[in-house]
Amino acid sequence: MPLTVAPTGITLKVIRLAVEGKTKTYLESLGIALNSQLTVVSSGSSVVCVVKGVKLALDGQLCSKIFVTPCRT
Repeated sequence: MPLTVAPTGITLKVIRLAVEGKTKTYLESLGIALNSQLTVVSSGSSVVCVVKGVKLALDGQLCSKIFVTPCRT
């Protein structure tokens, strides 16, 4: 599922980044890479998520290209 529709408050794993080039490099520098974990705090026109203990606000258009799945515990 895209990050824009992901539920809040649960740990998610990144399974696909549908971006290339500089955008992919930028996301990876923020800690958003394949198999990385994050938690959505709030969503709307932008998505606020926690990645490696840091809160990030990302544009909704960009988040529609980040695909996640719930982590199994």
